[in-house]
Amino acid sequence: MPTSASASVSVSASASSTTATGPNSDLLTRLNSPDSQVQLKALRELKNRIIGNRTKKLSFVKLGLVPAVAAILASKAQAQAHSQADHDSNLLVQSAAALGSFACGFDAGVRAVLDAGACPNLFLLLSHPHDKVVDAGARSLRMIYQSNLAPKCDFLQDKNMEFLLSFLNSENENVTGLGASIVIHSCETMTEKKALCHAGVLKKLVSLLEGSPSQRDNSLESLATIMKDNDEAVSEFVGCESGRALSSVIELTKDRYPRTRFLASTCLIAIRNTSSCYLQDMGIKTKLVHLLLELHDDPGQVGDEAPFAFSSLISQKVDLQKIALEANAIDKLYNHLQKNHLHPKRFQGLLLALADLCSKLESCRSRFLSLQALNLVSEALTHDSSDIRTAACICLRCVSRSIKNLCAGNFMNEMIVPPLVRLLDDPSTSVQVAALSAVGNIVVDFTTHRSLFLQCGGVKQLVQLSRSMDSTLRLNALWALRNLMCLADYMCKQGIFMELTASSLASLICDPEPFVQEQALALIRNLVDGCMNSVELVFAEDGIILDAVGRQLQSASRDEIWIQQCCKWK
Repeated sequence: MPTSASASVSVSASASSTTATGPNSDLLTRLNSPDSQVQLKALRELKNRIIGNRTKKLSFVKLGLVPAVAAILASKAQAQAHSQADHDSNLLVQSAAALGSFACGFDAGVRAVLDAGACPNLFLLLSHPHDKVVDAGARSLRMIYQSNLAPKCDFLQDKNMEFLLSFLNSENENVTGLGASIVIHSCETMTEKKALCHAGVLKKLVSLLEGSPSQRDNSLESLATIMKDNDEAVSEFVGCESGRALSSVIELTKDRYPRTRFLASTCLIAIRNTSSCYLQDMGIKTKLVHLLLELHDDPGQVGDEAPFAFSSLISQKVDLQKIALEANAIDKLYNHLQKNHLHPKRFQGLLLALADLCSKLESCRSRFLSLQALNLVSEALTHDSSDIRTAACICLRCVSRSIKNLCAGNFMNEMIVPPLVRLLDDPSTSVQVAALSAVGNIVVDFTTHRSLFLQCGGVKQLVQLSRSMDSTLRLNALWALRNLMCLADYMCKQGIFMELTASSLASLICDPEPFVQEQALALIRNLVDGCMNSVELVFAEDGIILDAVGRQLQSASRDEIWIQQCCKWK
């Protein structure tokens, strides 16, 4: 099984780096005691003090308690992994439980546990003769594998595949749950997904659908992971047990537990998104839309994850977006968005769900704008979370596809433009790219409202980004400049051109990236589309732009580039 962590930041294991007094220091002393009874009491006390308390977890991590606990585990797991002594078993159980508590929902705790080298010893516990020790080791490892920092398992190595199958075939529910967690965390590439199917993992997961509620949930999540974008796995699953496996998952969308209903829906979404020939029944589609909208009401993790599943269901699918509109999805999502103190993940998901809803249908965009939801999106542009700022930009991009509202200049206002322009200088590249995509739509203004964008320094920011070392930023900045140039008057075009300069534009025409070349040529096409004064701009600096275009005509690598050049001189 995996032995190396992906975490790049280690937490100091030295107690001497932190000044500690009182009971915390005493706790470290007792954990390091040669008396195993003292250690056992200290472990129980530590576990009880950190459960559900992130502040105390961080304090104890900094104090160096995690390495002390890991040392107790190591001494007993390696020397007495098969011991029948109840006292040693209790130390193993309590040390594993304490490490799991540190790791539970707390990445700094996961880093500390991994840096202390505890994972290999926790895996040793899975072969211990005492069930309580096995349970403690499996539960602790599952806490670790809930974090993105957990080490990946290479399923292409036969030994690791054997380990995984032994976990999934275990009669211990916590061990099978661990096996499912490892699949969910580690299975990323298509090669790995196919290897799991060929090894019989998918069939084993199907059998777990008939197990306990915990095994059922683990199976659903693992199946969704393996089937995502995997036609082979979907075909195998749909045909498994003459279709009974698929029927079981559909039936689980009616389960009493919200988590099970949610996981069943994500499994069905993975099937439909991967192979559109399945689950075409209108009843299934409508049921999934209503179920996921209902799950938004859940106050916990299910409610936080429901918007992302909903987005996955309706993205790029006009038929499902129509069903969602008829189910009042925009109103329901907007009502959730209005709630105070939203969890950041839920806030982000709601914005992305609204973005997907408004991506295709003007009727959805009209309903969104009629609710004044744009006010909440504009406020999200200044949120502390970069993920939420990115989601707000994506939502704005989709809503601003409304030609009717673009023509009315409804997006070129003080509420939207100034914060959006500021995001062009955001420290997060993902935010910058999302902001550029929104700007690219908003500046396609068929009226005379461009002045506000110019006054806010938008052109200067776009030009700076067009010179970025990041090709994605260059591409999107040029796309926005091209749209800003579209149908603009001569004064506006001249201002943009003077800021951009002929030499920079010539350099972009010969950019290493073909897509950037294409956008640069499209910008020139919009520049010369108009009065003769606009045409004369391309002769600046001794015709450097024309020289660059000529070179591209001789070496263009994409048909689109030829088209742009031909259209430019049409």
